[in-house]
Amino acid sequence: MAEADPARAPEAANATPLAAAKPRRQWLRWGLMLIVPLALGLAGWFYWQSLQGKVSTDNAYIKQDMISVSAEVGGPIAEVLVKDGDDVAAGQLLFRIDPEPFRLQIAEANAAIAGAQVNVIALKNDAGLTGTDIAAARSDVGFAEARFERVKALREKGFSTKADLEAAEQAVIQARERVRQAEDRQREARARLASGPAVPGVNPEVAAAEARRANALLSLRRTEVRAPAAGRIAQADRLQTGQQAVPNLPVLTLVRAGSTYVEANFKETDLADMAVGQRAEVRFDAYPDVVLKGRVASIGAGTGAEFSVLPAQNATGNWVKVTQRVPVRIALEGQSPRRLIAGLSTEVTVFTGDAKPKR
Repeated sequence: MAEADPARAPEAANATPLAAAKPRRQWLRWGLMLIVPLALGLAGWFYWQSLQGKVSTDNAYIKQDMISVSAEVGGPIAEVLVKDGDDVAAGQLLFRIDPEPFRLQIAEANAAIAGAQVNVIALKNDAGLTGTDIAAARSDVGFAEARFERVKALREKGFSTKADLEAAEQAVIQARERVRQAEDRQREARARLASGPAVPGVNPEVAAAEARRANALLSLRRTEVRAPAAGRIAQADRLQTGQQAVPNLPVLTLVRAGSTYVEANFKETDLADMAVGQRAEVRFDAYPDVVLKGRVASIGAGTGAEFSVLPAQNATGNWVKVTQRVPVRIALEGQSPRRLIAGLSTEVTVFTGDAKPKR
């Protein structure tokens, strides 16, 4: 038997490990080709599962009720007690308008009331109302009628002239006319003292003067402009001492306290499972560490485009379908650790798996 070639012995020894390493590399390659797609598929499946039962949007903003505060009377601003950023309570004095013109109006109205009251007293004491003139006129009638009868008797006996008889008759007519005039004056005086059904028991002139005084008092009270609700002052740059206040022209804005909510504009395709009362989660771009809980308070009655100043008109041949967005109001629960400012950008997630929409 021939002896083995010593030169071929090392090659035979190296061939065995190489042959064993080649199958291992092939299995590793096939394993990676199978495991990587499987891992990506599982990761995608878990991510898809994590998105089920909730919808999100970053087209959402903090909203707060805002009240435009204006003066109800005109005049120069005499005193300013607030500035931008101040927190105020309901009823707190914000600024004051010069009250002097309205105090003068009150004094003028008081004078008018006094004058009307004097006229009433004078009418009550007038002779025409008391009936003195009527009594005197009726007495003159009686005297004239008696004189007429005497002259008539003398005329029948031939002791008087026709002219005396006619004069006595004319005196009777004039006396009766004075009685009628006195009665007319009495009715007129009573009418001046009468009160209508609108203000029973009060003379109309007195009532008119009292109404002018009440209006002046109201205007005087309105020179003090107070906060209609608790909140925070904004846009008070037009509120300057000495500036002329124009009635019903806003001079500052009051952001009402406790009125913060989120208006989230969701795509119409996200509304299928959304319902009022579902849980929501709100994150803030300004405060990355703040996460607030909330609830769906209402779903808008129309899309944002429908309520815009110039609604889209799609009745043309160039129509392109655009996914519409519907405003959804999110009521926040609990207190925020940071001050919430109107207009801040937020990201809202609504958990639609909590409840099915009401049909």
